Amino acid sequence: MASMQLMRKENAIVHEVMQDSPKSPEARLGMKVEDLWDVQEPQLSPTEKLNACFESIPVSAFPPAPSSQVIEIKSDTSLAEAVQILSEHKILSAPVVDVDAPEDASWIDRYIGIVEFAGIVVWILHQSEPPSPRSTTPGSALEVAVNRVTNAANFGILGPEDAQATSGNFFEALTSSEFYKNTKVRDIAGSFRWAPFLALQKSNSFLTMLLLLSNYKMKSVPVVDLGEAKIDNIVTQSSVIHMLAECAGLQWFESWGTKKLSEIGLPLMTRDHVVKVYEEEPVLQAFKLMRKKRVGAIPIVDSSGIKVVGNISIRDVQFLLTAPEIYHDYRSITAKNFLTAVRSYLKKHQGTSPFVSGMMVCTKNHSVKELIMKLDSEKIHRVYVVDDAGNLEGVITLRDIISRLVHEPYGYFGDFFDGVLPLPLNSRV
Repeated sequence: MASMQLMRKENAIVHEVMQDSPKSPEARLGMKVEDLWDVQEPQLSPTEKLNACFESIPVSAFPPAPSSQVIEIKSDTSLAEAVQILSEHKILSAPVVDVDAPEDASWIDRYIGIVEFAGIVVWILHQSEPPSPRSTTPGSALEVAVNRVTNAANFGILGPEDAQATSGNFFEALTSSEFYKNTKVRDIAGSFRWAPFLALQKSNSFLTMLLLLSNYKMKSVPVVDLGEAKIDNIVTQSSVIHMLAECAGLQWFESWGTKKLSEIGLPLMTRDHVVKVYEEEPVLQAFKLMRKKRVGAIPIVDSSGIKVVGNISIRDVQFLLTAPEIYHDYRSITAKNFLTAVRSYLKKHQGTSPFVSGMMVCTKNHSVKELIMKLDSEKIHRVYVVDDAGNLEGVITLRDIISRLVHEPYGYFGDFFDGVLPLPLNSRV
C-alpha cells in the first residue's frame, strides 16, 4: 500500500528541480494565472480571484494532450480492437467517428458518441447475466449471450440484484466467441448526457472547462476546431492535476495548496457514503456498483468493511478481456482473486504500475499540495483517507480537488447547454 510519508521532503526536491529546469507549458500557463492574480481587486477572496483569472484565459491556452491520447476510433472497429486501443494508449474513452459521415460533415454529425470502459462494463454485465427463467432459449449463460440481439438502448438498465459470479474460464469463452469478435463499436458507443458529446470551442474559458470537469463530473472535455470540424484537444482531469503540480511555488497556487485537506472540506465522500466491494464478492459486482453509482473506482475491503485491501477502477475491466487466461484456475473470479491474478500478470509483463503498487492513502492533515504532487507523480485518480489506525474515513478524487479550486457563479452557464441535443430518458449514459 503506497503511503504519503516523507512527501514534504519529496515535494521540496521536486520544486528545486523545477526551478533549475526549463519552464514546462503548464508552468508557463501558471505564470499567466500569476500575472492575472497580481492585478485582481484586493477585496476579492482567493477563490474569487482564481475564478476571475481562469475566466480570462481561453481553453485554447491549455497545453495540447500527447498525440497518443487524442485518439479517434472508427464506428466499424470491433469491440476487441477498441479495448486494445484504449488499453495500449492508457485512456478511459475515445470519440467514435461515423465512417458513413460525409466529408463536409460538421463535428456534431462527424461523431456518433464515445466508446468508454464504462460502456464496455455494461456490455460485459449483460453478457454475464443468466437467462431469465421465462426464457425459452436453451443453453448456458454464454450461449444465450452470444446469441442475444444487442439492444444498445437498454444498456443503461441494470437490475437491483447483485452481479453474477463467473467461472474462471468465462472470459476466455466470451472473448473467443464470434459474438465478441463481431460486435462493433457503434453497437455499444454511448454519449455523455449530451449527444454526441459535450465539447468546448477554443474560445471558451478555462473556468468553463474546470467546472465541467468538476461540478458536471466529466472526466475529459474535448475541444473542437469548428473550422476543421474535428477535435483539436482533449483536456482530462489528470492533465489539470498535472498543470497544478507544475505550478507549485507560484503565489496563487501556494495560497490554496498549502491548506490542509480538512480546511477545504475534503474528503467530500465520507466513510458511510463510500461505495465499496468486499474481497469475497464477485469482481463483476465491483464493476456493476461503479456503473450504477457512476464512480470511476471503488475500494476492496476486508470482512470488517473498514480496512482497504485494494482498489479496482473502471479501466481495470480491460484485464477481463485482454488477459482472460489468467483466471483459468479460479473456480470463480472474486474481487480478491482478480487483484491477485492481475498483479501477478502485470509484474510478469509490465513491471511497475499503479495496480501493482496498490492504492494510495493519506490523512486529513496532509496538504492539498502534497496530495496533488503525489497523485501526479503516481498517475492515479484517487486517494483513500484513513485514520491513525488505518481505517477508511473517505475518498478524494481528482474531481474533488478541482471542485475546491473554483466555484460556479450563480447562473454562470446560462443557455450554454441549449446548443446540444439532450439524450432520450432511456439513454445508456
